[in-house]
Amino acid sequence: MASPCQIDRGPPGGSPLPKPGAHERISSVSETNVDPRNSVLVKAARGEEVPYTPVWFMRQAGRSLPEYRKVREGVGMLESCRRPDLVTEITMQPVRRHDVDAAIFFSDIVVPLAAVGVDLDIVAGVGPVVAQPIRTRADLDRLPELTPDAVPDITESVKLLTAELGGTPLIGFAGAPFTLASYLVEGGPSKNHENTKALMYGDPELWNDLCARLAQISGAFLRVQAEAGASAVQLFDSWVGNLPLADYLRFVQPHSRQALAAVEGLDVPKIHFGVGTGELLSAMGEAGADVVGVDFRVDLDAARERTGGQYALQGNLDPALLFAPWEPLEAKVDEIVAAGRCAKGHIFNLGHGVLPSTDPDVITRVVARVHEISAR
Repeated sequence: MASPCQIDRGPPGGSPLPKPGAHERISSVSETNVDPRNSVLVKAARGEEVPYTPVWFMRQAGRSLPEYRKVREGVGMLESCRRPDLVTEITMQPVRRHDVDAAIFFSDIVVPLAAVGVDLDIVAGVGPVVAQPIRTRADLDRLPELTPDAVPDITESVKLLTAELGGTPLIGFAGAPFTLASYLVEGGPSKNHENTKALMYGDPELWNDLCARLAQISGAFLRVQAEAGASAVQLFDSWVGNLPLADYLRFVQPHSRQALAAVEGLDVPKIHFGVGTGELLSAMGEAGADVVGVDFRVDLDAARERTGGQYALQGNLDPALLFAPWEPLEAKVDEIVAAGRCAKGHIFNLGHGVLPSTDPDVITRVVARVHEISAR
């Protein structure tokens, strides 16, 4: 049943104004010289009135696109994230194909760790693997601060992208301190995070010192992108949903707040997203976010209630539903758009990333549907 808010705003159907097509939008942007920081997505992130619901997808640039697989042939993941020509091409691919309202900077959460000298690799089918895990105070010496001169390629990539994107905003990207700490302490992906939690509980002082360093690295990485021209940033916390609220508040929130605070004064909205974080949504917003990302396990109405309506929301279509027949998929898209009308602002997204075997044409169709039914 629709909420009173949805009823007051009208049903998602009706006779919406059509959203301009991709070619028309690009022409309009070039003619009017639209500032991407005044784009529909950025306005929605700020909670301002928008003519339609903006949409982008986590992992929209990636293995679901044949053009991505082609350009990545024979090139390792870390190398592809440090080559401005590849970063620009890969970031632009879904913008050209899907008509999304933002580009997400093509990177990986461990890129800034590699940039400060951590010996790691991204292993296909596994994920980031760290040669020497960090588990003692002496290990902290291997984790210096990140400075802009360590990532000149990131600045170059962002500038190339913003020049090509015109009025379409670029979202900067970094991994959150907890998730980075988990990879460093475990040595790679983990289901139970036993070493991480053992350090967190067993030596809180070392844990906080480690996360403080990681907050500096994440924050500096976000700031480099924002100063180079990104119009918004997202802090991504893959594993923090493995913690209860009390542990999040004690061991995580201060460091996420530090990372997000690094872009204060740059007039870029801050998106904070984690997986399995239904119990943490309000606390994640309080860490300094303008937009709270919601995964597919919590509906938007519940997320709005849990966050007190204080933040714009992002989400939250289940990525697996992109494999369903169009009729139930369309119904779910409509439901999410309607629920988003009740939030302070709404950015349509998945409740996690695009799965590799997703049909790109379905993604394009979802974008069109969101634009169609949400146009004022």
